[in-house]
Amino acid sequence: MAKLAPGLKLRLDPRDEYTHPPEAAKNYNESMYFNMFDPQQKIGGWFRIGNRPNEHYAEMSCCLYLPDGSVAFIFKRADIANNDAMDAGGMRIDVIEPFRRLKVTFEGEACLLADPRQMANPKQAFASNPMVPVSMSLDYTGLSPMEGGEVVNEDGSPLDLDPEKSFLRGHYEQHMAASGTIAVNGREWRVAGYGVRDKSWGPRHWQAIRWYKWMPMSFGPDFGMVVTVSGGDGGATRASGMVFEDGRYWAIEDAGIDADFDGDFYQTAIRAWCRTERGEYRIDGKVLSLIPLRNRRTAPDGTLLNTRITEGMTEFTCKGRVGYGLSEFLDQVIDGVPVSLTAA
Repeated sequence: MAKLAPGLKLRLDPRDEYTHPPEAAKNYNESMYFNMFDPQQKIGGWFRIGNRPNEHYAEMSCCLYLPDGSVAFIFKRADIANNDAMDAGGMRIDVIEPFRRLKVTFEGEACLLADPRQMANPKQAFASNPMVPVSMSLDYTGLSPMEGGEVVNEDGSPLDLDPEKSFLRGHYEQHMAASGTIAVNGREWRVAGYGVRDKSWGPRHWQAIRWYKWMPMSFGPDFGMVVTVSGGDGGATRASGMVFEDGRYWAIEDAGIDADFDGDFYQTAIRAWCRTERGEYRIDGKVLSLIPLRNRRTAPDGTLLNTRITEGMTEFTCKGRVGYGLSEFLDQVIDGVPVSLTAA
């Protein structure tokens, strides 16, 4: 977490693990996200519920990377009546013990993609690939302290946010261990591995960020990191994140992410570095499987805003250790080109 301006403080309470009363902003979003990767079986995935109670739906995503390179994926805008629970579209997230133990389950169908890159055109992908039964039950246990919270005024009152320019109000992350079962189309795996989860709440538009490269990774129960580099208007960039080592988080002071891309601008290999007060880390990544996703919205002036998010299951190496995680690259796309590739 960057140093806060005078008059501000960071607040984090176990009650934040549960849903908050929605703000008046139409685009209020409360989101819980988890990923996990089994390093032995090369299977993993990420899972999210984003409640938008003032718009009466929840965004639900379940993405499973299977050992043969195929991906089972489903996204739903499921009807919800309120913000009382994280329970939508066949997925449920339960807080067993705040900041320590949570459970994620899913029961439903997903699109099984032998070539997950077909999801660049979701209508065609869902029409030309089979929907198959999927069930999942994963128990998560915290390995690290919590990182983040809500920035508030010194007296504890919330900050004023412009809903049209906001991406979140509060946000925190944690490295976790995960174990349980994953079943896809009659095949079942008992899995055990590591991952990262986050929670956020507040007004959100996906187009509020010009671009970012986000890499959560785990190398075991005692070592992991989250490296983020993001860009804004005018070419300015910002590095953030943390390294989990020696039982604590070390704030990232600076970082860089460079990648190789194929002809569709999908990342294939990554070279990254980050620096904390403890030292510098060099990270190499090899993308094992990637699915491209998108979010579209029409701005008040009628402009069509197109956001692309490429989600790559990635094998990382750092300090002689091999770990797994995601390379998630978000870009606003202009004239078919991700803006991060044309940034100054």
